[in-house]
Amino acid sequence: MYSEIAANKRQTWLLIILVSALLIGLVSLIGRIEGLDILTAILIGTAFASSFSLFSYFFSADIALSSSGAKQISKQQAPDLYNLVENLTIADGLPMPTIYVIDDPSPNAFATGRDPQHASITFTTGILALLDKNELQGVAAHELSHVKNYDIRVMTIVVVLIGAIMLIANLFLRTNLFFGRRRDNKDNGGSVLLIIGLVLAILSPIFAQLIKLAISRQREYLADASGALLTRYPQGLASALQKISQVNVPLRNANHATAHLFITNPFGNIAGLFSTHPPIADRIARLNKMMNS
Repeated sequence: MYSEIAANKRQTWLLIILVSALLIGLVSLIGRIEGLDILTAILIGTAFASSFSLFSYFFSADIALSSSGAKQISKQQAPDLYNLVENLTIADGLPMPTIYVIDDPSPNAFATGRDPQHASITFTTGILALLDKNELQGVAAHELSHVKNYDIRVMTIVVVLIGAIMLIANLFLRTNLFFGRRRDNKDNGGSVLLIIGLVLAILSPIFAQLIKLAISRQREYLADASGALLTRYPQGLASALQKISQVNVPLRNANHATAHLFITNPFGNIAGLFSTHPPIADRIARLNKMMNS
């Protein structure tokens, strides 16, 4: 488990470097097409990517919570839920995370934050109404496992950085940088820059999404196993996943930037190559295997 945590920390910085490189490339190309010299364009691109990476590290969790409509609750407002999470944190040696609730009938939950000391867990009203205590405990343990394994840092930073890639790529494609006022750059290699920029602007969001999908799927399996070990009751999480899959109600504020954070796909039971989550049936089968082993 400790090796997984160390690997997640390393992958966080690898992710930042990869996405920052894409941002530097896109912004630098825009600068070159606008007539800046190579050094100035790279410096501007580096400054932009560095600022965005730092911003995402410190504020991406707040953005994820705000975009989902989550509201912080106190122990007095939901004592049973607070005590359930608190007991699990004590058992696992973790700090108590901040608890949030989303007023939405879709049964779902997610954890976010940059480390266990700055973590939060969010539940929808739908999941609180649907699950019994053992099932909810399984879900909470799953989310706490994301916290302990440092998945939250990787998965939360992805929210902002992937959004930045898409924003810049979309801007690059939509403006008249390709067609219009910079046609005179052709004599100075501008046409080559335009082709490179076009290819990079098209492929960057695809690469970014593939990184997100690879990270998300493996972390869900790991969190399922870690959560089951924490509660010593894999059946609780398995039963919770089974109930959630039967409801199949999309989250009202679901968006593709934060979909990978949730315990199940907030758009409903969507399976396939480009799903942010592994199939629920596979996850339940793995949990059942743990019960029988």
